[in-house]
Formats: sequence, structure tokens, C-alpha cells
Amino acid sequence: MSAAVGLRASRPAYALFVLPFVAIYLLLLLWPLAKGVWISFHDHDLLSDDSLWVGLANYGELWEDEVFHQVVWNTLRFVAISTPIFVGLSLMLALALNRPGRLATFLRATFFCASVFSVTLITLVWKLALMPERGLVAQAFHAMGLPELPLLTSDNLAMLTVALVTVWWIIGLPMIMFLSALQQIPSDIYEAAALDNTPRWRVLTHITLPCLKRAIILVALIEVIRQFQVFPQIMLMTNGGPNNTTRSVVQFIYEQAFMQLSLGYATAASQVLLAIMLVGVSTQLWLERDKKGQR
Repeated sequence: MSAAVGLRASRPAYALFVLPFVAIYLLLLLWPLAKGVWISFHDHDLLSDDSLWVGLANYGELWEDEVFHQVVWNTLRFVAISTPIFVGLSLMLALALNRPGRLATFLRATFFCASVFSVTLITLVWKLALMPERGLVAQAFHAMGLPELPLLTSDNLAMLTVALVTVWWIIGLPMIMFLSALQQIPSDIYEAAALDNTPRWRVLTHITLPCLKRAIILVALIEVIRQFQVFPQIMLMTNGGPNNTTRSVVQFIYEQAFMQLSLGYATAASQVLLAIMLVGVSTQLWLERDKKGQR
């Protein structure tokens, strides 16, 4: 009886262990989110710090803004191009490098090291490599007798080029996640498959991939969220061009807030981006849950 009373008496003290997390969560996440929603209902000028309540006027202006429509479409295209490449290529790299040996260790470190470089360094290297006529890529095309492609100045190729550079830059992070998941698969399963002389493709499709299902979903969700926020490599490589075909939503928000000094309009655009991201992630989770229910 006394032990039960003591346990009840100490329960309020448990909140002290949770309090730091709750405080940081409220301060760094919920409060900025609520503040952003509040600012989006105002015409807020950063230069004069004047704020005027306009209600849903900013959202209505976004609905009619053709430039915003274009940047949303550009961002969706970037996500649609880069995310499948991230998932597929990083999975193949993890499968190929999930083995002992110095060469595999060296290659794993090489792929991962690229992701720790700054975006400024990566874009500078690739802008030099993609330079017309004198760049490494142009010289390679000339050496093979092929016509040079306007990779950063073509409306059709610029977004694809930026997406491939992004994949080259941070492919190491999802690869490491897949490697971690692969190393958690019990080796007994593979030993049993080897005793049965199971073909490699059957081991891959019936053992490895099913065991990696959660990792694949996790990597896909992380990359969708990350790629929706694409900004620095586009800003530094194409500055949104050519003809506004690579300008992203985050670049649009940056320009409205810090160049046009229209914080309310920019914040409304950021709320729309958040809503799009939530819809995309929720849809993917719902589809995956629906597939599990059918099974």
C-alpha cells in the first residue's frame, strides 16, 4: 500500500524529465509554426516593420500568381526526378558495397564523404565542369564526337542536370541508411537460402527487399521532405533560370522575403509549401498502409 502511495506521489516528478523536451519543442517548432501562420495573414513589411491584417489576401494572391504556380510545378518536378533516383541508386550501391574488404570500405567512405562537402564547393566544381566549350563535360562530348549539350541553359535539361548533381552530392546518406538496414538482416536466413541453392535474384526479391521494406519507405519519405526544400544548389547553379524553369518554392520565398521585403506574402508561400509536403508524405504513408491491409 505504501509503495503504491509513494509511486502516485512521485508521478508529478516524472514530468520534470519530459519538461526540457516539451519546452524546446514548443519554443523551436510549435511557436514558430503558429507565428508563421499569424504573419501569413498580414501585409508585413520587413523594412519598416509595419504589419497590416489582410486575412486570406496573401493566399488569394498566391492562387492567382502564375510565377508561384510555375515554382510549385518546378519543385514537384524536382522531387519526382530526384527521389526515385535517390532510393534506387542508393539501394543498389548499398547492395554492392555490403561486403567485407578494403575496397568496399574505401568506396563507402568515398560516397559518404561527398555528402559532407558544402553546397558552395559542390556547385562551384560542377559549374566549372559544365562550363560551355571549356568544361570537362563539354570536352568529353567533343572527344567522343558528340554535339555539346546546353545542360544548364536548356529549358528541358537544366532541372534534370541540377537533380543529377544533387544526387551525386548527397547519395551517401541514404546509402548509409540502407547499409545499416542490410546489416540488421539475420545471416541465418542467407545461410539457409545458400543451403537450398536459391538463385541470387530470388534471394534479392524474396529475402532482401522484403526485409528492407521499412528502410525503403523511410528513405523515400526523408528524400521527399528534403527535396521539397531544394534551394542552394539551384540558386548557385542556375539562379532559377533559364526562363524560370528551375526556380523552386524556397527560392521564391527567399526572394519575396529578403528582396521584395514582403514577409507576409513569403510566409503564406511557406505555409503552402508545408501543406504540400504534408499531403505528399501523408499520401505515401496512406498508400503503404493500404497495401499492407490488402495483404
